[in-house]
Amino acid sequence: MSRSLEEVEATLQIAKLNVEELRSTVQCLTFSDTFTASDYSLMELDDTLCKEIEAGDSLVIRGDKSDHVVLCSQSKTYEMKIADTSNLLLFLPDCKIPDQLPLDQQCLSVSQCTIAGFSNHFWELRRCRPKLKNLKKLLLENPYEGPENERDASQNIQLCTTEDLLSQIQASYEELMEQLKVLHAYNIKGFWRILDFDYEMKLLNHITQLIDSESWSFSRVPLKVCLEELRPLEPEEMIQHCLDCYGKKCTEEDEVLYALDEDKICCATAQMLLQNAVKFNLSEFQEVWQQSVPEGMTARLDQLRGLALVDRTSRPETIFLLKTEDLPEDTQERFNALFTMREKWTDADISPYIQDLCGEKQTIGALLTKYARSSVQNGVKLYNSRRPLS
Repeated sequence: MSRSLEEVEATLQIAKLNVEELRSTVQCLTFSDTFTASDYSLMELDDTLCKEIEAGDSLVIRGDKSDHVVLCSQSKTYEMKIADTSNLLLFLPDCKIPDQLPLDQQCLSVSQCTIAGFSNHFWELRRCRPKLKNLKKLLLENPYEGPENERDASQNIQLCTTEDLLSQIQASYEELMEQLKVLHAYNIKGFWRILDFDYEMKLLNHITQLIDSESWSFSRVPLKVCLEELRPLEPEEMIQHCLDCYGKKCTEEDEVLYALDEDKICCATAQMLLQNAVKFNLSEFQEVWQQSVPEGMTARLDQLRGLALVDRTSRPETIFLLKTEDLPEDTQERFNALFTMREKWTDADISPYIQDLCGEKQTIGALLTKYARSSVQNGVKLYNSRRPLS
């Protein structure tokens, strides 16, 4: 039933409210004939997401049935959780807030607002890390091994476009593109391909050998000449992609030059040496590693943070491949895996393997405080698991 003006005035009088102190528009609430509690869901957005919606951008909910659902903007990923509220939240499409009501209206007026639905909970968003674990696994199903090794298209190999990846990976567009760059993936004819590591090292070897034969500086590799010299060996786009992966491009007097990254090249060389060995004698490895990197570059153990781990308790000391990307994405599972592998860790050893778990305002120290216990042995601070491991 809709309220009349007389009923409104009587209600104000009983409530002892002065009409002159109120806005002159009264909004009466009535339930819709088609009222239902399940037609709508509420979501709490921060200022950044509100501005993106107002600007016409989209927010996308991603996740399979087995995934914990996330919401993605163009650049960030948010975990979605249901938050209950003790106050009943009403959906009022026609209701106006005070700023939308006229200020100069003299006579009291009554407008009717229909309640379209209600809720006692809403979706709460919390910034989280993108879930990128499956991206490399997906791309490695069909790695690119060079043009001569491409299989016949009639074999119907499954390849992924950007849209395919966005539909399967719980990450925003920008986070996905950044991870594809980290993985050295390349878009070939509209499909994303990850380079087979041996093929990637073959490309890099062609480039470093050319640099050596031409006596170029690693900081000034001319793109045009490099492409011309290596064109008979590999496609130009692959040579340039390798330069993009292991160097930084600049332009001097209309000439495109690349400055190769010593750390990246030494790191890739170490991975090549370690990938087929369970453990490597540390001193022997360092000797072979230095001999394997291009002349003029210096191989250092600090270049292998997050790629390889040194065991200084063994005799002789050893080193083995342990890549951060191969560890679990979940924080607790990551710590469980690390402490199962080694009971006690120094800060220097464990930090590279948990760095990527830190949130926007979280530090490695805060993570260690929450998930590990510290102790001091022989003046060295060590960390072990807070919970018993099976």
